[in-house]
Amino acid sequence: MSKELAKYIDHTQLKPDTTKEKIAQIVNEAREYRFASVCVNPHWVSYCFEHLKDTSVKVCTVIGFPLGATSTPTKVFETKQAIEDGATEVDMVINVGELKSGNDKLVQADIQAVVDAARGKALTKVIIETSLLNKEEKIRACKLAKEAGADFVKTSTGFSGGGATVEDVKLMREIVGPDIGVKASGGVRDLEATKAMIEAGATRIGASAGIDIVNGNIGSSDY
Repeated sequence: MSKELAKYIDHTQLKPDTTKEKIAQIVNEAREYRFASVCVNPHWVSYCFEHLKDTSVKVCTVIGFPLGATSTPTKVFETKQAIEDGATEVDMVINVGELKSGNDKLVQADIQAVVDAARGKALTKVIIETSLLNKEEKIRACKLAKEAGADFVKTSTGFSGGGATVEDVKLMREIVGPDIGVKASGGVRDLEATKAMIEAGATRIGASAGIDIVNGNIGSSDY
């Protein structure tokens, strides 16, 4: 068992048909394995907080998820509500369409608004959705997140047809430097893949296969 890897893992359950029983399961698993966090949709934040507040496991949630196309005020409201409910980490999706349109000022302002709403209360991770971007766009997205003061950049939602790759993690680490976290998420299902992501520069892994990873099994979950 690779228990030392548990500290890297955001134990994730974001599927739209997730039941309360499934949330209870990942909470119990996170307590047992001492994962870095559970990552759930906003509806489940308060439940997770109540059941994890006596542990070191953080509650992470998603903002503007999974498309990133909600308005900035909506993302800010989601962030503030999530923090009120007990989240101490928020993973926001950038406005991918505006990035691809070259509207970097708007994209940075969108990120900055969430960073400001979370400041001093929660870490902000910025999902750039690598599967939809070319290399130049990935570089721009990482620079914008860094300039906005984000704590992490993150590869993927897991909902756009592609997930983390070693190449993308290496590129993201190169662009943001050593002082910002890099989260590899989407399709990381086993111990070998997890170690490769960490070697490439990831400091957090988003996965629903966390138990498979730490036990050295072959996982089957997507996100």
